[in-house]
Amino acid sequence: MRHRRNTTKLKRNTAHRKSLLANLACSLIQHGRIKTTFGKAKALRPVAEKLVTQAKRNDLHSRRLAIAFLRQKDAVSTLFDKVAPAAANRQGGYCRITKLGQRMTDAAPMAIIEWVDQPEVESDELVEAVEETPKAEAAAAE
Repeated sequence: MRHRRNTTKLKRNTAHRKSLLANLACSLIQHGRIKTTFGKAKALRPVAEKLVTQAKRNDLHSRRLAIAFLRQKDAVSTLFDKVAPAAANRQGGYCRITKLGQRMTDAAPMAIIEWVDQPEVESDELVEAVEETPKAEAAAAE
């Protein structure tokens, strides 16, 4: 039975899903705001919030755990130096997910995930974590 097994699989095996979530978390940490599908954003939120809670402890063990998960030292330093101090007096709820509607090419529901305590990011700096298809680029060019 599946009682209390709440892992969102995202149609990927375990290793692929872990690396996908690690890469999405690194992009979120570095850019502060990313555009991705709604399912990936919902799967990313608990991962990102646990990383911020670890970073708020700010000791060597938590830093090593973050490096082991993210595998990018510059993202870990940004997490510990900028993101965690900004959320120091917040007890949880570090991320915000905003629905955007459907993607034009495949009608996938899209969303923006961002930090609650970060300053506003300009729309030009928005990073898309999902690759654009050639049809979308051709439609945008027209």
